[in-house]
Amino acid sequence: MAIYEYISGKLTELTPAIAVLEQGGIGYLIQISLQTHATLRGKEQATLLTEEVIREDSHILFGFATREEREMFRLLISVSGIGPNTARMMLSSLTTHDIRRAVQTDNVNLLKSVKGVGVKTAQRVIIDLRDKIGKTEEAGGILPDQGNTSKDEALSALVMLGFGRNESVKVLDQIFREHPSNGAEELVKLALKKL
Repeated sequence: MAIYEYISGKLTELTPAIAVLEQGGIGYLIQISLQTHATLRGKEQATLLTEEVIREDSHILFGFATREEREMFRLLISVSGIGPNTARMMLSSLTTHDIRRAVQTDNVNLLKSVKGVGVKTAQRVIIDLRDKIGKTEEAGGILPDQGNTSKDEALSALVMLGFGRNESVKVLDQIFREHPSNGAEELVKLALKKL
């Protein structure tokens, strides 16, 4: 159970991978997915539902724009072999609705299209979550990204997600040549399929 249910405050920093919310003179560094990033773009004030992941060497806050996304994150990390970073990667590559539908329709291929998720892990997600997914409410859609952001923002997100900088730069350059008008979220999604 998280210590913090949510944090509301001034949005002082936003990248596709992190948000910093300032409340009471404290800046909370919160890990986010591309889904949440898309809903925060252009806002000065924000509220993020949170989930705290405690390890021996760190306390990490993950933030979500919707209850449905946070619930899906909790379900994903309950599956053996899926840690918080893989769950965030899944929520950055697929929408909450896509993951829900993949589990309900046994779509292993869609789940294994996410970087770091192999066939066995995808099958485990489906088996472990099939009964649980039916009990959670259907999520509303999330508005797609509007406007354009820089390759630097996408690169920053990929590095924070754990990918090598040089490899990410090469992939982003290639994608940007083919899709120069894409925003950071789309660039990262396309890069995740190639890295």
